[in-house]
Amino acid sequence: MDHHHHHHHDENPRILVVDDEKVIREILADFLSMEGFWVRTAEDGSNALLELSRSHYDLVLSDLKMPNMGGLELLEAIGKHAPNVVTVIMTGFGTVETAIDAMKRGAYDYVLKPFKVEEVVHTIRRGLEKRRLQTENIRLQEALSLYKVSEAIAGSLSLEQVLRTVTDAAIDEVNADLVVILLSDGEGGFFERVRLINPDFQTERELGTFSVDALFAHFETQDSLREQGSRCQPFYRTQPEVEPRSLIVTRLRIRGETIGFLCAVSYTRAKRFEEGQRKLLRIVSNRASAAIENAKLYENLQATFRQTIRGLASAIDKMDRYTAGHSGRVAAYAQVLAIKLGFDEGEIEIVRQSALMHDIGKIGCVMNLNKPGRLSQEEYEVFKQHPGHGRDILEPISFLHPLIPGVHLHHERWDGMGYPLGLKAQNIPVMARIISVADTYDAMTSDRAYRKALPHGVAVGEIKRCVGSQFDPDMVHPFVDAVEEFRAERRDRGDRVPE
Repeated sequence: MDHHHHHHHDENPRILVVDDEKVIREILADFLSMEGFWVRTAEDGSNALLELSRSHYDLVLSDLKMPNMGGLELLEAIGKHAPNVVTVIMTGFGTVETAIDAMKRGAYDYVLKPFKVEEVVHTIRRGLEKRRLQTENIRLQEALSLYKVSEAIAGSLSLEQVLRTVTDAAIDEVNADLVVILLSDGEGGFFERVRLINPDFQTERELGTFSVDALFAHFETQDSLREQGSRCQPFYRTQPEVEPRSLIVTRLRIRGETIGFLCAVSYTRAKRFEEGQRKLLRIVSNRASAAIENAKLYENLQATFRQTIRGLASAIDKMDRYTAGHSGRVAAYAQVLAIKLGFDEGEIEIVRQSALMHDIGKIGCVMNLNKPGRLSQEEYEVFKQHPGHGRDILEPISFLHPLIPGVHLHHERWDGMGYPLGLKAQNIPVMARIISVADTYDAMTSDRAYRKALPHGVAVGEIKRCVGSQFDPDMVHPFVDAVEEFRAERRDRGDRVPE
């Protein structure tokens, strides 16, 4: 390998000349260096690939016919491993077909040998200009994937998901080796909220941490930064053991106030971030900032709504003295059954909340439904509307939608004789089938205006008797087991457990 040491300025385009004839390598290297390019040379394809993996190049000028690894093979390898590198092919007059073949495989252009050096320079300048335009404009596919990313961000309202989407974008779209998100702690400090290493880049060595002060100092004047090589150092608080090659930092801000930073780092020699990638991350950060703000609002909203739900549930229970605590108990029974059926935590929580809300529609049937004696037909018809009212009450609140099936359909029956829709068997959402058993059990085991509470044993017998008519056969045994365990636990805790 011969090296022509031309002073290395980041501004000078870096060119790798590949030719098996030493004379040609030297002529080109001298000439291109004089033209202000930074040049290295390699004598065949495999050496060229080695060089490309070690260091970043803007353009490769390669002969077609070389021992060990020819120009076409080199082209394919470059297309795979360094797609941002522009390639120009040199070829003898007799092999124009091969040159055209090379262009089909992604070469930018070709130069015929014997060449005029001016021609070579002209072609190289054109190739570099085209490349500059390419990296300047965020490429179409990046724009598309960006659109997908921003959709994902907009759709995911939890902070966790927003951050995950942003880090995925930095790893997938920009191919960063390390992504770090720093977030404000709300009291003037910042902490690392996310630190993710690209699965393709595994290292045991220390990758360093960022200095928030240095970032802030920079961002007083700029809105994002992209640095190469040694110019990344000042932004670190603890220095990395692996030398950073390229760094992009963008900031997350809400209404002009910085709430965090997204840092993407490359520690791989051949991987330098482009201007287009900085823009990409800037756009992602802007979308993410808005989403993080929504997520924060949303978390408060959700907490507020949870309190509202609890308040509503106890309001329904207070509508008459007999149903005090009914909603809470049904929620507890439904929850132990969902656990017994092996649901995951998220599903259990939805079943529990839905059970808590199952009678909310009674707010719409204002009269006291629990008067002594049976309801008249007319009163019963009004009463039967409560699941529909329940659905209507929850409908406008988008994140309560998952609770609706349980609220709306807990009076359906396995045999299709229930209301309001008369659904049968598996057509009844599983959540509603769970609440149905829990609701009936609690109704039987608590005092009502027209009768005393039934003992646990009698209630269980009654539920077993209605297997396959009122209840899903697959729910009943797990329910009985779950309730027995629940009662035993309460006994162990020293609670009074009704007969």
